[in-house]
Amino acid sequence: MMLRFLPLILLIAACSGTSLRYPVPVPEVTESVSIRFGSVEVRDVSLPSYAAGEEIQIQRADGALVSSGDVLWADDPSREVSLALSRNLAALTGAKVANEPWPFDGFADARVEVRVEEMLAVESGAFRLTGQYFVAPTNGRGDRSDYFSIAAPYDPAGGIAAISAARAAALLELSERIAQDGLR
Repeated sequence: MMLRFLPLILLIAACSGTSLRYPVPVPEVTESVSIRFGSVEVRDVSLPSYAAGEEIQIQRADGALVSSGDVLWADDPSREVSLALSRNLAALTGAKVANEPWPFDGFADARVEVRVEEMLAVESGAFRLTGQYFVAPTNGRGDRSDYFSIAAPYDPAGGIAAISAARAAALLELSERIAQDGLR
């Protein structure tokens, strides 16, 4: 289904002679989570090579990933994902949260590291985000880690904008899991 709209998007990009760049929207955070840390450092997120590039990848039913050099994410994906996690965690917890390198004096009370195994849109209408996160308190006690598997639905008729919104929703859900299960 989604592939029916991708040629139209590519045609528009080709006719304009320029690339189309899509930002990931900032989701509204309505939840509040109490955590045991006053400050948290988010390490740069590790992404698979296909997700680390600017091209927007869509997985077809046969498993192949398709993309175009004319349809791109607006920001470097690793940077954008790391910043989104920091922003979401700060909004969820009220803690002082920043990406590495830690910009404040001293050290953060805890470090969060995320290693993504899969981050892509499936043409049938789900944005999948899987991997593992790690929480390491600076005092060395209470390390935690867990695997995550998130599928945020989107309407394939909504095109790349719908994929961007689903990506934002998946990252917010990951942030909520880290706050609730890793930082409490």
